[in-house]
Amino acid sequence: MLWNRDFSLYCSARTVSLLGDAMLPVAAALAVGGVYGVAGVGYVLAIWTGPFVLLIVFGGVFSDRVGARTMMIGSDAVRTVTQGVVAIAFFTGTPPLWLLLVCSALSGTAAAMFQPGVNGMVPLVATDPQRANGVLKIADAVTQLGGPVLAGVLVVAAGAGPVYAVDAGTFLISGVCLALIRPAPATTARAAATLLRDLRRGWTEFRARTWMWSVILLWMGFGLCAFGPYIPLASQLISARLGAEAYGWTIAALGTGTMLGGFVAIRFRAEHPLAAGAVALIGFVAVPLTVALAAPLPILIAGHITGGAAIAFWSVQWATSVQTLVPADVLNRVTAYEVAGSVSGIAAGQALAGPVTAVIAPRDVLLAAAAVTVAVIAALLIIRPTRTLRRRQDGPAAQPSMAVR
Repeated sequence: MLWNRDFSLYCSARTVSLLGDAMLPVAAALAVGGVYGVAGVGYVLAIWTGPFVLLIVFGGVFSDRVGARTMMIGSDAVRTVTQGVVAIAFFTGTPPLWLLLVCSALSGTAAAMFQPGVNGMVPLVATDPQRANGVLKIADAVTQLGGPVLAGVLVVAAGAGPVYAVDAGTFLISGVCLALIRPAPATTARAAATLLRDLRRGWTEFRARTWMWSVILLWMGFGLCAFGPYIPLASQLISARLGAEAYGWTIAALGTGTMLGGFVAIRFRAEHPLAAGAVALIGFVAVPLTVALAAPLPILIAGHITGGAAIAFWSVQWATSVQTLVPADVLNRVTAYEVAGSVSGIAAGQALAGPVTAVIAPRDVLLAAAAVTVAVIAALLIIRPTRTLRRRQDGPAAQPSMAVR
């Protein structure tokens, strides 16, 4: 049964935590932007991303050492405090920029300690990781739709203080839910090791799996050339042509598609999950292509529903493969390396979108994004370890780690 006590608590924790994550960019854009302008927003968001990318591999080590749940609870506690401090600062006046930057850096560091355990917790609380990942992907889509709306309404109606207070509350609730989980204890003992040795061990395990590092290399290229640039460029092109409301509808359609993809992934079990996920990714081509070709709003919405379903289905196949085929004693470290690679590609793509469009028309950049998506899909299906990877039939990998190619 999927909805046991521990999974219900974990799903609740992830849902409210994702809601807090979804609120943060809007809160920063409206609240911080109103005081310190666009530059202030950029500084606050950048100083969150930097520690996250740089420190997430250490989060993987600590999660394997002391347990994913413990690290996640501690991370939620830190973020409760940082967002609470910012809320108090807004309630009592205008917070200095240095305070916002310090709290943002601490929040990004806490997120780096939290994220590696997300994969590691699923096999501990769910007997069916694929169904669990499908449910969590649906929850992610719901929060991505609701979080920005909630943040915007709170800022407009009540000011910056309440939105950061609610944000802090989401992390407090997440931490309490995680604390109530009682997962089975680990069955494999770990020998004492230095931090450097643990980092090297995680890298060795990541590198030993050709299906994993090849996907992450491709995903870095996908994030740099396709998914990263799409985010800022789509808002610019759609809003300029059809208005801001139309852009809101396309993002809502993307979230709706993500929920649909999650539902499909719960039901459909492919013998070769990454191959099936790669085939499904063909649907994502519709996302940059409909924007680049200036499609009318109904076609934009249909394309984004299709693309959202495609990316969600792939995500569930990928997460389930990692959780069930990587041994539990190194899962959090391996997750840290794969997340760091994926996030860095997307962040670089977002950062370079502006400079690139000074030379290349935004429409042409998105046409190139569609072409890169097709190339990534082809590569996923050509690379034999990725194409032929079989799903695990008997639950998560619990055996000691081995180099698996």
